Amino acid sequence: MNDIVGTHDILLVTLDTLRYDVAQELAEAGRLPNLARHLPGGAWERRHAPGSFTYASHQAMFAGFLPTPAAPGPHPRLFAARFAGSETTADGTYVYDTPDLVTGLAAAGYRTVCIGGVGFFNKQGPLGSVLPGMFQESHWEPEFGVTSPTSFESQVTRAEKVIAQLPPEQRLFLFVNVSALHQPNWFHLPGASRETGDTRATHAAALAYVDHHMGRLLSATSGRGRPCFAVVCSDHGTAYGEDGFTGHRIGHDVVWTVPYAHFFVDEAR
Repeated sequence: MNDIVGTHDILLVTLDTLRYDVAQELAEAGRLPNLARHLPGGAWERRHAPGSFTYASHQAMFAGFLPTPAAPGPHPRLFAARFAGSETTADGTYVYDTPDLVTGLAAAGYRTVCIGGVGFFNKQGPLGSVLPGMFQESHWEPEFGVTSPTSFESQVTRAEKVIAQLPPEQRLFLFVNVSALHQPNWFHLPGASRETGDTRATHAAALAYVDHHMGRLLSATSGRGRPCFAVVCSDHGTAYGEDGFTGHRIGHDVVWTVPYAHFFVDEAR
């Protein structure tokens, strides 16, 4: 990462609430054409989330603790604050001297931009302002939120506008929290209704919807005249009745197991 920070734009996309099993099934079925062509080997990496719900997981990720490979470690991290005794800080880790990655990249000359999705990014109160408040620039509109059937395309449109206004020489760290997978998501599946509610199938349909518009986001971030390094992952999963559980902020495997990928955007175009 020491060769990437300073030379590349950086994109972090969290597919809020996306389950690993659903993500992998859709990739294998050819239902994620825009994402799958960027995934190493066409498959998601299975990882463990750093938190069981949005706020906890993003606090950890912004501190440099991205989802951990689901295999015995230790696993060197891409980013880390300077911290004595860290067993996951390696030679390739980008180390910063600030409390979090966002301000660390700002100190390295990046314009840090947040395009929020779920309520923890809506800036409508003190709690919803903590995470976006880390960034130099943050955006949230009701059209980006969980109740909007067009949330991700609205977020991508805003990202395109933000990118178009940046001077070409300005390095960019763009973070997008994608809300479409989160409940409610029934409106992404034809034939589903508020009465039938959210299911594993509507969750999958929401991911297919996101993939349909992902190409626009990746094109925008890779079209600035410099390469872009992207991390695309989930912050946690969610349960749809497994073992009697529903939702997240619980210790079930479908919550803790998440899809992850990182790649150079321009190399897969």
